Amino acid sequence: MSETPPGPKGEPLFGSSRRYANDPFEFISALEETYGDIALFDMGPMDTYMVTDPADIERVLVSEADRFRKPDFQGDALGDLLGEGLLLSEGDTWQKQRELAQPAFQMGRLMGMADRVTGHAESMVESWQPGQTVDVENQMARVTLKVILDLMMGVELAEDRVDTVQAQLEPLGRRFEPDPLRFAMPDWVPMPGDEEFEHAVDTLETVLDEIVAARRGTEGEVSADGVRPAANGDGDAPMDFLSVLLRAQNRGEQSAEMLRDEMMTMLLAGHDTTALTLTYTWFLLSEHPEAERRVQEEVDEVVGDGTPGMDHVREFEYLEWVINEAMRLYPPVFTIFRSPTEPVDIGGYRLPKGATVMLPQWGVHRSDRYWDDPETFDPERFSPERRADRPRFAYFPFGGGPRHCIGKHLSLLEAKLIIATVVGEYELEFMGERPLELMPSLTMHPRQTMEMRLEPR
Repeated sequence: MSETPPGPKGEPLFGSSRRYANDPFEFISALEETYGDIALFDMGPMDTYMVTDPADIERVLVSEADRFRKPDFQGDALGDLLGEGLLLSEGDTWQKQRELAQPAFQMGRLMGMADRVTGHAESMVESWQPGQTVDVENQMARVTLKVILDLMMGVELAEDRVDTVQAQLEPLGRRFEPDPLRFAMPDWVPMPGDEEFEHAVDTLETVLDEIVAARRGTEGEVSADGVRPAANGDGDAPMDFLSVLLRAQNRGEQSAEMLRDEMMTMLLAGHDTTALTLTYTWFLLSEHPEAERRVQEEVDEVVGDGTPGMDHVREFEYLEWVINEAMRLYPPVFTIFRSPTEPVDIGGYRLPKGATVMLPQWGVHRSDRYWDDPETFDPERFSPERRADRPRFAYFPFGGGPRHCIGKHLSLLEAKLIIATVVGEYELEFMGERPLELMPSLTMHPRQTMEMRLEPR
């Protein structure tokens, strides 16, 4: 067996990190096209194995998941932000927290929440005016944030507090943009943007403290800080995630720090990827009028004069294909990482314990080894006939295996209901700059403002 996989030769000290930081999407695509199933490159001091064979990805995420863990390479900043929440925790801690969270995300519960998702979408649409130009990324982030606060924390925030949360997202995102100096420097070295990042974390912690206080003692009232518990749609025992955690804390099973970490993870990861999926879907529909027309026809036929709900969601076939294709072309999580807990053989090479393994959705989703004409928007790729022979992990926007995204079903439910609600009233015409440029952070954001004009139907 060969010692090391092929890959690009990097610079002294920086390795390939400067090329990666300049454009990680081009870098990932070039490696996938040049080296195939596995490539080795150095991210500053860190050797990274990029794996793009769907069978090997399945091994890492599913069949041999117990031989891998999430790596620690992102250091203190991500830990400061998310702590030991579901996204980063490992072992028994993760298992216990996942079991606690599961009831809040069960499809049976979410089905009963569909009308509340639609209600938030309707409120957004009612605030719009025909002919108005909106920043659709901002609007989608706002509505999905309100949904996650309602369904998973059981609160409604005053509009100024929603503004406060949204204002922190940019400095948080900047901290995780690829930076070759950060790759090369120890975590303790001060860097530009650190103070803004720390301030944003502190601000969000204050908001979370307000939310927890509202749920502990003021349910049914509006507190002085503008936090109001949402209507309880769960019955006598609320099953939103915060309620579940508070009950666990009352039993002595949840520390204040654990509660904080889970709420921060839910606040950020719980809405960001859905908002981005919606943003890219609106962009693609605007760029492809025939697909937009088919979505409109399907929504009109399925929903009629009614309000989009759970019964309609089950009938949205083409809309589901469109959303899937948007996540293929523009996966909000564009790469995920794992680290083997023991030496493993992948792609004909021995990877050492503790290595960094990159599984890039961006590279696999756009590979011509698994997709015909992969750069083209083609929702019918996801018809049953065309997807039947495709490798399972040629498409993995939500990861896979035991660590797959717990919010997958909620995200797809939200996306369908929000799109159907908007489509009932408006077409969205993209007015921003072309071509679309992408900005890497923990998730993949558009670099330009996503201005869209609201054209009444």
